[in-house]
Amino acid sequence: MESDLNFMKEAVREAITGLESGGIPIGSVLVHGGEIIGRGHNRRIQKGSAVLHGEMDALEDAGRLPAKIYRDSTIYTTLSPCSMCTGAILLYGIPRVVIGENRNFMGEEDLLRSRGVEVVVLQDADCIRIMNDFIQNKPELWNEDIGVD
Repeated sequence: MESDLNFMKEAVREAITGLESGGIPIGSVLVHGGEIIGRGHNRRIQKGSAVLHGEMDALEDAGRLPAKIYRDSTIYTTLSPCSMCTGAILLYGIPRVVIGENRNFMGEEDLLRSRGVEVVVLQDADCIRIMNDFIQNKPELWNEDIGVD
């Protein structure tokens, strides 16, 4: 779907913004009615945060919304969502998740599907390359982000 590719490009822009500001290159956008209502990138390093993954940052940027908005939205993320981000997606009832790639990290896609969420994985070459390069260059930051070290 062409709109999926366009919104994923916006998520990739967020990932690059995160990387350029010293963080982990994972970006996300929340879309409702064909419009981006929230955008974000992983800012754990920049903010000294325990929870600001890309998806969480996009939800925070969207602000407090009525439940019906979430239930009619799609979240785009450059990397398969971790347990925390999956929990937020389920909590707010977001029915559709478009993932840039899951080769560098496989998140909780099976849990999302088991709860009725539509999961689309693009295996986008830019998403794969950006994340792979980061993991190779800064494994200690990547391991910290996913709770390994």
